[in-house]
Amino acid sequence: MKQVVQNYRDGSLSLEDVPAPLCRAGGVLVRTCWSLVSTGTERMKVQQARMSLIEKARARPDKVRQVIESVKQVGIAESMNKVRERLEALTPLGYSMAGRVEAVGAGIDDIHVGDLVACAGEGIACHAEFVFVPRNLVARIPDKTDAKDAAFTTVGAIALHGVRQADVKLGDTVLVIGLGLVGLLGVQILKAAGCRVIGVDIAEDKLALARQCGAEAALHRNDAALKDTIQQLTNGAGIDAAYIAASTKSNDPLSLAGDVVRDRGTVAIVGMVPVEADWRVYYDKELRVVMSRSYGPGRYDANYERRGIDYPIGYVRWTENRNMEEFLRLVSAGAVRPSLLMPTTYPFEDAPEAYRKLHEGGGDASVAILFEYPTNAKPTTRVEFAKPTARATTGAGEIGIGLIGAGNFATATLIPALKKANGAALRGICSAGGLTARSAGGRHGFDYCTSDINDILNDDSIHAVVIATRHDTHARFAAQALRAGKHVFVEKPLALKPVELHDVIDAHTTAHRVLMPGYNRRFSPLAIAVRDEFAGASSPIEIVCRVSAGEIKADSWYQDADEGGWRIVSEGCHWVDLIQFIAGSTIERAYAEMVGGLAGKSNDNCVATLRLRDGSIGTLIYVANGDTTVGKERIEVFGQNRTAVIDNWRTAAITCKGKTRKLSAGASGKGHAAEMQAFIDAARSGNDACLPFGDAIACTAATFAIATSLLTEAPVRCDDVLHSLETDDG
Repeated sequence: MKQVVQNYRDGSLSLEDVPAPLCRAGGVLVRTCWSLVSTGTERMKVQQARMSLIEKARARPDKVRQVIESVKQVGIAESMNKVRERLEALTPLGYSMAGRVEAVGAGIDDIHVGDLVACAGEGIACHAEFVFVPRNLVARIPDKTDAKDAAFTTVGAIALHGVRQADVKLGDTVLVIGLGLVGLLGVQILKAAGCRVIGVDIAEDKLALARQCGAEAALHRNDAALKDTIQQLTNGAGIDAAYIAASTKSNDPLSLAGDVVRDRGTVAIVGMVPVEADWRVYYDKELRVVMSRSYGPGRYDANYERRGIDYPIGYVRWTENRNMEEFLRLVSAGAVRPSLLMPTTYPFEDAPEAYRKLHEGGGDASVAILFEYPTNAKPTTRVEFAKPTARATTGAGEIGIGLIGAGNFATATLIPALKKANGAALRGICSAGGLTARSAGGRHGFDYCTSDINDILNDDSIHAVVIATRHDTHARFAAQALRAGKHVFVEKPLALKPVELHDVIDAHTTAHRVLMPGYNRRFSPLAIAVRDEFAGASSPIEIVCRVSAGEIKADSWYQDADEGGWRIVSEGCHWVDLIQFIAGSTIERAYAEMVGGLAGKSNDNCVATLRLRDGSIGTLIYVANGDTTVGKERIEVFGQNRTAVIDNWRTAAITCKGKTRKLSAGASGKGHAAEMQAFIDAARSGNDACLPFGDAIACTAATFAIATSLLTEAPVRCDDVLHSLETDDG
């Protein structure tokens, strides 16, 4: 399929072949008929992308701070590689479209194949021939309603939510400040609500459109008669509410609103403006200032938007989706007519030219642009980067690689490690949405990209699969790949639940293939040196891993129990494996406590004591509430009159009999490159000695034991966890 994409480094736009997304549970696959370009919002995105790196840094100081913190934690080389990958990645544009349902995912019973629907969501309802949209971002288009008008639904819902926030009543007089796309739709919605509307803007053509949309008056901001006109139309009382839909760095919209809104009136901020005003003016009138956040309750809530968990109507009358439905009803009834905005229409294949004109400002001055899509597009899921004859066979000793997952970690860390590995041949790359695989595959020399995992699993030229998807898919994809006869590298965690681990064990038992989880720290030269120092110990040792992991927001997918898993399972496994590696033994029993106890209901801050089968003791101190400027990881090992310290994977010191030997990791860091080379070698030989499957299972079982201990406040034996695989579904 074709999709409009942007390179964020230089802002260039193009129409590219991209794998069509697959239909998944909880959503629908839609063939696009029309998509809307919101000229104000999307012009701003294009302009930001075309900024120089310095200008981008000035515009996003929050991102600069993140890079600085990353440099402190992982060094400049790794941090710059991450930044480079983000800048080079292709990004989607668009967030409002209408089309026809091609397929319906499991769990959806109120939308059917063939239905015309309006879709919303940045990066979801984008300018592409096919899109996958979660249920709560889809609204059925009423009969006899033009899909061309329905393409305005997302922006219409934004305008509608602003009207609701303003809390206007029948007969109120409302001043709409800013007559762009949102403002003009707001004018029509306010008229439909029985309000009298006055429009203000600095562009004469928009004033004319406002009058066509029903404004009783529309005046230039600098018109000397503005305030007199407002006084006449309101009989001297003043405006009941100001509806600010402007986008400006000036505080003029709030200043104007304060001057003309009546005593105890309302100022609703829908656009992007500084919230700065004369305190005395707003205080004396006791004005009510309200913000309007996008298209309504549910926006930015992953449970609502991605997982389809609706808000009960008795508690939240007008959600994001119900605002979309109401806007469509207004359009169907003729109360709102998007055609009055006189959008410019382009065939979809001319999208890059439309954006060029939009950016340069030399083309039309429309407040909206519509792309019309062909009716014969095919939802192809695979795109070749080169002719099959270019690399039809794998070289002697080469291991063909298929990568599933193309997020930033995969592109910034795993792919560079694969490209350095001797004997790795990059074949196919897969991502559910298609675009990230297209972006990464094109930059890094893969043969093809796909949105269908079966293209990877059924490819005979692929001998090994690297899995770097979200945590809840790791075990399922690993088991599928093993059963397809592939060697498997799967990023941590290996599994989130005992039942998932059982499936992996079953698949591995019958496949006779290598499976290696992404426990890279055991491959760091510093970890190997410390392990070797204590190898063949005649007595047990003590290992302390202190990890200052940093806070992850509670609404992040990473913190979701079903999708990201508990952090101690999904991330703590790194150091559980490291403890086993250094000790040369597996964990027998775990006891853990949360900081603050169970009342905290979080394992971001916990301490786990781990008893190994050889009598050694490991202590994992995992916290997220420390100062992030301090080194993230510190490992200390004691025993046999020796002490070893690894400091944030940059240096290590081994002390014995008063003499200290200092080591540096150099460019090896946390061992990602060595880890990937070890996996390629293991796939070639079929020998998993570098990370035995038994160690991987023991590590995962130990994280489950820690998680169980946190809940039960009692020690948990790892053998009991493994035994539960046979008797419990986890």
